[in-house]
Amino acid sequence: MTRYEPGEPLRILAVRDELQSRDFDDPGAWWPDRRGVIGGRDRQAGGSWCVSDVATGVTALVLNRAERRTGTPSRGVLPLAAVAHGVAWTEEVDHRGMASFTLVLAGPTGVRAWEWDAQTLRQVDLAAGLHIATPRGVDPDDDRVRRLDPMLRSQPWIDVVTAAEPSDDPAALVVRHEVDEGVYATVFGQLITARPGALRIEHSRTPWVAGSWVSQEWGQQAPGEPG
Repeated sequence: MTRYEPGEPLRILAVRDELQSRDFDDPGAWWPDRRGVIGGRDRQAGGSWCVSDVATGVTALVLNRAERRTGTPSRGVLPLAAVAHGVAWTEEVDHRGMASFTLVLAGPTGVRAWEWDAQTLRQVDLAAGLHIATPRGVDPDDDRVRRLDPMLRSQPWIDVVTAAEPSDDPAALVVRHEVDEGVYATVFGQLITARPGALRIEHSRTPWVAGSWVSQEWGQQAPGEPG
């Protein structure tokens, strides 16, 4: 869920669904060659599902889509490439062998998304306001969006998540599915508030549990400010 309004901090609620057996690290500065980039790190492939650049206030996140679920290389390189290169990320990463995805890039000047269905990459420029990305893309006309949209417009976003319960319902916000590989479930939630030079991430590994969320902040001294 992304809310962009010109002149206001960017807000993103990202709920990560993954195999419970796949280890990851909480948001931090895990990439020495990408100074000021903050995000959770996938320990298996080394990339991320969501990263933010403190200096620019830009955030990128990737979501799985349903068209093709397997592929290589890891899609975790995409958010890192997007915050580093912006719309030119396609010149840095060859996405054609990847499983399908939606990549969202949001910052002080607006929001864009790319939808890859394993055949065609489509870019979408999004208007200001609230947008919801799901495994079916950005703002699909489906049960999940119809259920979430009024709640996200009227309630604090963390309250919406903590009011949910892990469910096998495909339209649920917080999921838990028994699969051949183990348990595929909501393993992380994060609420990002970003503007150039200032980043706050509230996060939890059990985001449906009230009181489990913690907050971290990162900042950058502006040029000319006293030390």
